[in-house]
Amino acid sequence: MANLARSPEQIGNAIRRARKKRGMSQAELGEKTGLRQGTISLIEKGHPAAKLETILTVLSALDLELRVNERTRQTMLADALWGHGKK
Repeated sequence: MANLARSPEQIGNAIRRARKKRGMSQAELGEKTGLRQGTISLIEKGHPAAKLETILTVLSALDLELRVNERTRQTMLADALWGHGKK
């Protein structure tokens, strides 16, 4: 199932859901990635300073991938409705 994420918080939520689905703790994911548990926590909370390289490492450890797609008219309308998008 694909998760649509347009903010650090949404990416963090997707990572948290995937980790929990696999029955892993933050500490276990940290061990698997070589990151501290605190770093995993910050990523899952959507900390804006998280490095892309670190996020990609976490995604890989969870057997997830990052895809970049063009926005459709439907997603742009949804963004306008929900107040997402450009700031």
